[in-house]
Amino acid sequence: MTIPDFEKITAFWCEVVNTIEHLLDETDEFNAREVMTHYEDSLRMIDQNLTFHFERDEKDERIEMVFGCDGYAQSIASVLSLVDAAPTIDGVQVIAFNHRHDPLPTSIRIGEDEFELDDFWYSFRIESGEFHLSVFVKNLDDQDQNPAVEAVMVFLDALLGEFDLMTRVATLNWYPQPSVPEDHGLRPLVELRDQFDQSRADISLIGVTLH
Repeated sequence: MTIPDFEKITAFWCEVVNTIEHLLDETDEFNAREVMTHYEDSLRMIDQNLTFHFERDEKDERIEMVFGCDGYAQSIASVLSLVDAAPTIDGVQVIAFNHRHDPLPTSIRIGEDEFELDDFWYSFRIESGEFHLSVFVKNLDDQDQNPAVEAVMVFLDALLGEFDLMTRVATLNWYPQPSVPEDHGLRPLVELRDQFDQSRADISLIGVTLH
């Protein structure tokens, strides 16, 4: 587990307080990207796994600044420490981890490719309190370079939330999708949230290992 550096966390928030109003008002994409890059560099000095993005909360017209750690459970403490140290910023809400989405996204674009939630299937098993998840992807070849895998990770964040994905999924395995998934006892990925929540009492808190 990474031990948070509170001096660097304080320096990061000082930078944000001094620049975020300019960033939110910026209309030039290049200038905005430059400020965002400074934020990213400062976060990497705290913990190389830290990430952030902005979302707009349409209900109360606030901007949400969402921090995560790209699925690395050892960096959870860094995210929580960073968010806990956040100052009050007018019009901005600071949030730890990507939360579940309601309604769920039905499609996600990764580069030039678009993927539907209905494209993916899954299976699972629970052993000794550990939730083992397998996802089945069409034409699975290079897992690290496959945009479908990236799309599934976005869907999983939306389905389960980033924190549950890191702390309650023991293993996440990838397999080529059979031509008739139902014949192999697989379920559509859209059903994962309900199945996971029904099994929650049987699932222990653990870290995640990717295979």
